[in-house]
Amino acid sequence: MARNDQFMVGLDLGSTKTCALVCQPGKEGKLRVAGLGLAESKGWRKSLIVNLDLTVLAVKKAVEAAETAAGISITSAYVGVGGTHIKGLNSRGAVALGKAPDATATITQEDILRVLHASRPETLPADREIVYMESQDFVLDAHEGIRNPVGMSGARLEANVHLITASSIAVRNVITAANMAGIKVLDTVYEPFAAAGACLTADDRELGVALADVGGGSTDLIVYAEGAIRHTASIPVGGDHFTNDIAVGLRTTIPEAEKVKVSWGEHQADSNPDACVEVNGAGERPTRVVSYTLLDDIIRPRILDLVELIRDELDRCGLRGQLGAGVVLVGGGAKLGGLLPVAEQTLEVQVRLGQCTGFEDKGESPLGPEFATAVGLVAYANRRRLLRDAQEKGTVARILDFLRGKGDGV
Repeated sequence: MARNDQFMVGLDLGSTKTCALVCQPGKEGKLRVAGLGLAESKGWRKSLIVNLDLTVLAVKKAVEAAETAAGISITSAYVGVGGTHIKGLNSRGAVALGKAPDATATITQEDILRVLHASRPETLPADREIVYMESQDFVLDAHEGIRNPVGMSGARLEANVHLITASSIAVRNVITAANMAGIKVLDTVYEPFAAAGACLTADDRELGVALADVGGGSTDLIVYAEGAIRHTASIPVGGDHFTNDIAVGLRTTIPEAEKVKVSWGEHQADSNPDACVEVNGAGERPTRVVSYTLLDDIIRPRILDLVELIRDELDRCGLRGQLGAGVVLVGGGAKLGGLLPVAEQTLEVQVRLGQCTGFEDKGESPLGPEFATAVGLVAYANRRRLLRDAQEKGTVARILDFLRGKGDGV
């Protein structure tokens, strides 16, 4: 088997599927897919783990499949967290720069760390923790909109930040599930943030873009403007709600309703208005033939309901008018037939399916929107690796300069 330190692993625990993606570093910071493992998720309800044993079993199956494909033994991974327990908030902090009141000083990286720390809420509820924090911009002596103040001089530095908080219990259960499956969690990453790293460009973030991750139990939303996160939220409607509506409306089982949902989505490209699908009844109910027109009547109201909730959330945070790059849909539910045109009409912005980038050979890569979180987790791991390598090279360079008499030491 190949050496494990040559690989990076992303583990996406969803309420519908569990995905383990293994990648190798490629050329010029790109990724090369080495293995992919999928397993049906069980033990989840409304984006929360409700049966730990079933969740662990799904993780083991996905990891084992990825191990077989990659030819390695997986012992650690970057793991995604998301769902309705996630809450986002904007905050602000300030610090004095000079040693005396109103005295000025040159801003250092340590000052950035101090002001970011001051931006954290003094208290959080005991059951919540911060899973991610990002600076939006800085204010230096009343001069606003500064992206990077390091090297500038001033007396008072303020920072506007976005904080993403999560239920401590929910995060702990995800980590526990991974640990019980034999996986050490290197870091937990907010799933839409990971997906954004896989599907969005710097121009998207600058122009303004919303990414909606349509999962099984919920739809998670992250909004960027002027290069930074401005809003995060979770909407309690996802692909499972479509499936449940079909099961109730057609009096069939959940697995059968899921098949019908997929069939309906594929039918959207078919121009035959009289097409039908066979549906197995629940229990002893006989098989019946159902028209796609009837399925339209069941599914489209739920699609409109979801899109209107996304619109309301964007209006509530005041950012719908700032989405120059539109809305990007990812997640397993993003490919549901009819969702994209209804979203464009309702949101009145450009809407597209997310496509994962950053691979050496796209022909070998799982580029569909349903894999955006898994790809983003590996991309996050790769960025961490590149940063660590750059820091180590910088340290080595300073040591060499010192030994050559060109520097003052490390």
